[in-house]
Amino acid sequence: MTDQFTGPIAAEIHQRLTAALSPTRLVVRDDSERHRGHGGYNEESGESHFTVEIEAEAFTGQSRLQRQRAVNEALRDLLVERVHALAIVAKAPGE
Repeated sequence: MTDQFTGPIAAEIHQRLTAALSPTRLVVRDDSERHRGHGGYNEESGESHFTVEIEAEAFTGQSRLQRQRAVNEALRDLLVERVHALAIVAKAPGE
């Protein structure tokens, strides 16, 4: 499994996705600095925009929409309260 996170929100995203989906590969990238000055940018923590690359057996046989819903469900309250934008690349092993 690959890790790439720095702040507490990125770490929380990593922990929740690991617990919910048992990924074989997971990268959580904080893209917030690329959005400085844009809507939703968090001046206080800087953590507001993320990309998640996740590979999990749980995604086998699921559509792209089902995979995104599974990720969103694991992160539900973070997406409402603390994360402005989340890009998701979700794959099953071997894809």
